[in-house]
Parts: sequence; C-alpha cells; structure tokens
Amino acid sequence: MAHLQKDRILIAAIGDEDSVTGLLLAGIGHMDTKQKPNFLVVDSKTPLPKIEEAFEEFTNRKDIAIILITQQVGDEIRHLLDDYTQAFPTILEIPSKDRPYDPSKDSVLKRVQRLFGES
Repeated sequence: MAHLQKDRILIAAIGDEDSVTGLLLAGIGHMDTKQKPNFLVVDSKTPLPKIEEAFEEFTNRKDIAIILITQQVGDEIRHLLDDYTQAFPTILEIPSKDRPYDPSKDSVLKRVQRLFGES
C-alpha cells in the first residue's frame, strides 16, 4: 500500500485567514499543474458550497496526504467530515486563533475512540 501513496506529498489547508497564512508561511503552499492551490481561506463571506467544493477537490487529489481544517470550518461541513472514511488524505482538525480545539466535535477522534471501545 505504501507504494500506492508515494505521490501524496502535500498538505492542504482549509481555514480562517490567520491559520492558513501561518501554514503558508511554514511552506505548505503549492499550485498544481492546473494552477489550483492546495489551500482555501474561509471568512464570513465564503459560501458553504465553495468550502464543500474545496474539501471534495482536496480529498480527490492524488498529491495530497493530509488536509488540515480548522475546527470552526469543520463544523460548517461536519456532514462531509463525518461521512469521510478514506485513509488518504488524512483529515486533521486543528484549533484556530479565535476558537480553541474541542475534542468532542473531532470526527477522527470519535472514530478512534469507537475503534478502541471508548465513549
């Protein structure tokens, strides 16, 4: 299976401006051959379909290994996060500057807890 994932080398990000900017400054920014970025900055004016579209696009790209999504944005597309079951790209919810991390809302953590018979 590892040889099938060798091309997954990027980290994608969906979140507020401060969170995504910090990740871009850390070096995750990339444009694919179609000039599509591996990040989406979400603000109060970003329509829900655009967030959903970015999530679907990132989960279908074969060059992305991890998608970092702020929990606040994750709450907006919780139905997609809860239905997502693939191992790659892995979805990780992260805190934002304005809102602390709430483990009770993290879809991945809930799956792990169910796997180990917790909660």
